[in-house]
Amino acid sequence: MTVDEGARTVTPGRAAQELELRRDEFRLAVQLGLVRTVRAGEGERRRVERCELDRLRTAPDFPAGLRERVRTVGTAEAAALLGITADRFTRLARTGHLSPVRFSLNRYRAVVWMYLAQEVTEFGLTCPALLTGRLPLELRERLAAHEDRRPRNWRTRRLGLLLRATDDPWARAAAIASLLDPVQVAEVVDDPYERSHLDRLRPPPPPGTPAGAAAREFAERLTRADEPDEILWHRLSLALALDEARAQRQAPHPGETREAGVALQLPPTLPTSPIPSMSPVPSMSPVPSVPSVSPVPSVSPVDRVVAADRPPGRPVVGDRSPGRPVRSRFLERFRRGRAAGSERPRRRRKPVDWP
Repeated sequence: MTVDEGARTVTPGRAAQELELRRDEFRLAVQLGLVRTVRAGEGERRRVERCELDRLRTAPDFPAGLRERVRTVGTAEAAALLGITADRFTRLARTGHLSPVRFSLNRYRAVVWMYLAQEVTEFGLTCPALLTGRLPLELRERLAAHEDRRPRNWRTRRLGLLLRATDDPWARAAAIASLLDPVQVAEVVDDPYERSHLDRLRPPPPPGTPAGAAAREFAERLTRADEPDEILWHRLSLALALDEARAQRQAPHPGETREAGVALQLPPTLPTSPIPSMSPVPSMSPVPSVPSVSPVPSVSPVDRVVAADRPPGRPVVGDRSPGRPVRSRFLERFRRGRAAGSERPRRRRKPVDWP
């Protein structure tokens, strides 16, 4: 990063201070597209341009307007904004009329959904008939069937935020794959190297994910599609995203650099044909040959790369480390030890007086 770039951009922490936002509010503002960021250097770090801060700070409603657009409310506060009971608001959210923007788990492992206050207010202005009286029959039937569209609506919103945050086709495919379980991903992506590449590009867990193992596993289930039509939709989306990513560049394979895809050069002295037999090492003590060991059929490129670091003259045999002796060498030392022990005079054992 040059001096000029460092002067015209600031870090996210510095930008949050100048915009008078908390860290979680600033992160949400970036995800919603209210604050534009730029890539800093060749990594994944993002910074905020000084002109973007000037644009936000010169707004007539700054800073109250920006804070109001990123303010989140829970069920009780959202119901108070609409002038309805918390139970009625929950039923409206379960039927998909409001989309959560984030979630957390309380100490009882109950999901606490958070909503944008601005969206809650807009819903009250656009759908006043749902705030009073009896709910329509269709909504009552869906509630009787225990329908809850809050997790699905949150996943849809999060996927949209992830796709809007990157232009890399492989990162976009990884964002879609993060909504499917590994079995579903393996059925769509049959290449193991592509699956490994998608796993490396998997987006981080959403903010607020608990640290405990059991609670984290429960939270991860919320991030994955669980309805048949939703799973089918994401499978089709992943297949289309993979076609777009493959058209631009292939996923890196072993022996290639991740950036340029250049194959690693193997040493010219390494064997490229199957090893016919295991010959004894000349520098060590004579060892009887092992005729029972069958020849190794082939040597993979990975074994050749690993063999470059081994001392010359050591054979590459399967996955055995170079310092491990063959079985015949171990049996020879065992027989020698038995022969040497037989020449020593045996000590008479003292009789044991049993009680």
